[in-house]
Amino acid sequence: MAWLLRAAAKSFIIVFAATFLSVLILKWVDPPTSSFMLQKTLGELFSSTSDTIHYQWVDYADISAHAKMAVVAAEDQNFPNHWGFDFEAIGHAWNERKKGGRLRGASTISQQVAKNLFLWSGRSYLRKALEAYFTLLIELTWSKQRILEVYLNLAQTGEKTFGMGAASEVYFDVPASRLNRQQATLIAAVLPNPGKYSVVKPSRYVRYRQRWILKQMSQLGGSSYLAGL
Repeated sequence: MAWLLRAAAKSFIIVFAATFLSVLILKWVDPPTSSFMLQKTLGELFSSTSDTIHYQWVDYADISAHAKMAVVAAEDQNFPNHWGFDFEAIGHAWNERKKGGRLRGASTISQQVAKNLFLWSGRSYLRKALEAYFTLLIELTWSKQRILEVYLNLAQTGEKTFGMGAASEVYFDVPASRLNRQQATLIAAVLPNPGKYSVVKPSRYVRYRQRWILKQMSQLGGSSYLAGL
């Protein structure tokens, strides 16, 4: 029993050290890829298609302020204020579920960065536990600006397109710095399900969501809302 306890303690220390160092390094080093992109690439090996993954890192300063506000308004309006978890949003989602509504996500941008970088899609207690663990490490070691910067670069915006840098070039033939409000909000509108929704051929729902995001951006106060990051 003592040997097992020592082995378990050593294993825990090794795993913690490895994951902590991985997160700490990415505080300064821009990730060349993500878990989601690697999974997509591996999936291509066993399919009949061979399209290239579109991914282009863009620094925070070179991303349109409209794009930054659009994703915050769309995905995590309390982003500047929480510590990785929006318990109010989680409570609302749980109450809707108890009333018979559909189970909707309440993941913050920090949680989505943790999932996209290190984990996999799907619903399981193991994945959610690991997501919470990596979210805590990210919030403890990165600034809010760094978290948003990584999210803007890793978020899937199409079937094989990741990040605002690639999305702006693929969909609008402009650099990320020149995305206007209409373009940025259209990209943000497909974020809940980029495999189903399209920037190129937006459905009525995507257009409705785009208008909602524009309204939310105005109510939050525009780009000044993120000035303190």
